Amino acid sequence: MNLSTIRAPKKSTEKRKRVGRGMGSGMGKTSTRGHDGQRSRSGSRLLRGFEGGQMPLHRRLPKRGFTNIFREEYDVVNLDRLATLGETEITPEVLKKAGVVKGKQPVKILGNGELTTAITVHAHKFSKSAQEKITKAGGKFEVLQ
Repeated sequence: MNLSTIRAPKKSTEKRKRVGRGMGSGMGKTSTRGHDGQRSRSGSRLLRGFEGGQMPLHRRLPKRGFTNIFREEYDVVNLDRLATLGETEITPEVLKKAGVVKGKQPVKILGNGELTTAITVHAHKFSKSAQEKITKAGGKFEVLQ
């Protein structure tokens, strides 16, 4: 790459649409707004979801259930995934480095799979089956805050 091969980014050299500049421009007279109607008027601004007086879709659909705004989401990891890492000390940092979790949320260990080696696992939460399997394999689990 050198200075002679550099190009402007796509669309950066495109001219902006100049409306209302005569019939020869193809955007004269109504200035691409069509003929009559609410959206052809100056100062026209509609609420998001407005459907011309028809009952909007978000009000036509039934509402069900409840969204808990205090819900805490976890990155879940199963025991069989921990066994494939080949580590004896497993922390959220180790899991992030291995690409198992993204590292933005707390980590919860679930009991899917079997452990054959004793490992020490540090995580924010453990399922009961995961706790039993870790201790049965001779390992330890530590809950982080």
